[in-house]
Amino acid sequence: MPQELAKAYDPHAIEARWREWWVKAELFRADASSSKPMFSLVIPPPNVTGVLHMGHMLEHTLIDAIIRWKRMQGFNALWLPGTDHAGIATQVMVERQLAEEGLSRKQVGR
Repeated sequence: MPQELAKAYDPHAIEARWREWWVKAELFRADASSSKPMFSLVIPPPNVTGVLHMGHMLEHTLIDAIIRWKRMQGFNALWLPGTDHAGIATQVMVERQLAEEGLSRKQVGR
């Protein structure tokens, strides 16, 4: 009899095992001494709001497909976690948090 699929995706049951495999296989590394042509993409992290949406999913899906395609073409491809791309949203959120504490960004400095 076929096994019934879970009604909801449980990432803990799947992702820990795959992440360990990806780290052991060094899939997050590129070889700086490789003679293959280089290709890299930076993964922007979620912004400070912590709210993920369909746009994030689409962006990461496209980046994943591009990196895989480049690797299949023989590139020395690196998919690198990047820096915060949402500076304005970050500033707004931090200033709101400071205001809740009765402070301003000018009071706490740079």
